[in-house]
Amino acid sequence: QVQLVESGGGLVQAGGSLRLSCAASGSMFNINAMGWYRQAPGKQRELVARITSGSDTNYADSVKGRFTISRDNAKNTVYLQMNSLKPEDTAVYYCNAGVYTFARGFFEVWGQGTLVTVSS
Repeated sequence: QVQLVESGGGLVQAGGSLRLSCAASGSMFNINAMGWYRQAPGKQRELVARITSGSDTNYADSVKGRFTISRDNAKNTVYLQMNSLKPEDTAVYYCNAGVYTFARGFFEVWGQGTLVTVSS
């Protein structure tokens, strides 16, 4: 079984910064792309940023220039550095990974979510 555990959420003032981390754990798995999604109250879950196993990245237009996604393949960990935070960034942030195991083939795994609140 593969699990994703997120950390780093919290309360921050507008203009501040936070760094989210997401670590994958389990046995005998390979991770392909990893990403961060978010869901604000009353809204659909949306992609924030994504990074491939080769470190190609893409971002939602709303976070370009402010957020940076990175990964440490040796630690099976993905990070999201969030700068110049705005109140509209307030949401639950979810980590996502495309995983391969010999037993199950390819499948997606989600973290439990971490709340980011940006006060004005």
